[in-house]
Amino acid sequence: MAESMLLLDRHDAVLLDLDGTVYRGARPITGVPETITSVRRRGVAVRFVTNNAAKAPSAVAEHLTALGVAADAGEVSTSAQAAAQVLRQRLPEGAAVLVVGTASLAAEVDGVGLRAVPAAGATDEQAERVDAVVQGHSPDTCWADLARACLAVRAGAYWVACNGDVTLPTERGELPGNGSMVAALRAATGAEPEIAGKPRPPVLRTAAESAAAGDPLVVGDRLDTDIAGATATGFASLAVLSGVATPAELLAAGPAERPRYLATDLTALQGKADELEVAPRPGWRVCAEDGVLVASSNGERDAVDLLRALCAAAWRHGTSAVRAGEEIAEAALAELGLV
Repeated sequence: MAESMLLLDRHDAVLLDLDGTVYRGARPITGVPETITSVRRRGVAVRFVTNNAAKAPSAVAEHLTALGVAADAGEVSTSAQAAAQVLRQRLPEGAAVLVVGTASLAAEVDGVGLRAVPAAGATDEQAERVDAVVQGHSPDTCWADLARACLAVRAGAYWVACNGDVTLPTERGELPGNGSMVAALRAATGAEPEIAGKPRPPVLRTAAESAAAGDPLVVGDRLDTDIAGATATGFASLAVLSGVATPAELLAAGPAERPRYLATDLTALQGKADELEVAPRPGWRVCAEDGVLVASSNGERDAVDLLRALCAAAWRHGTSAVRAGEEIAEAALAELGLV
């Protein structure tokens, strides 16, 4: 029966975000390595698609393997690869590109026939003569690197950002991501970069094509990149609450950032599709009264299931204001941080 179909029976590949979805910093999210092993055993292809441009695909695969998630470089797609392709489509072979980021980002630029000029070793004069600037996350980026990039952009260089993620989920909490550094350069130049990674479709399409997938499932923790990227590409998506996305953000999500499925974390891949969909739920009643969603329990206590029902109602009625109609719902809303 369709209503009892497992989620993995609906999709022929899973395209997994990493930070906040598979791991947080150096620690895997509980149950995720075992879940990915189970996905592979079912014959469903696994691909890792990350907006983090700091590491080469081989390094990402090594990190995953060290965390208990077997992976090889061919299963990894990064925003650094996407940025290099965007640059190559715009620039002639051998063009100079100022690299604000890691050595692996510079290697991707060199690998497509362009000439990487690391910002850390460049002079101001060299910066003003480059054809383009590419900016990716690096914990070593400093003011001098941004200053040289500022000179280059002001001199007319084409500016590509690997991603616009303002934060990076870690075991220490949310820390500044590439988007925060991009915001600083945007403020200093008044210019706007072209974003290469999610939510742009190419990086997700490349990952799906590598798995020969016709109906892949995108899984991620960011609405503005993972879920919006899936929407832009025409793929179904599962939003997880193990990273950046919050219940309040999900209720207020615009059409481009609304996932088909919603779960606490990646272990939901082993669940039933209909139980994970954002839709009215049999265990909860949600009705709209004077622009407010009122929730009541039909005997259910699962807060995330309530969130699925609330999101369906919020997106239908155009309101994210909620209140409890009785004590069980009040406790569930408190658990979701919606009180």
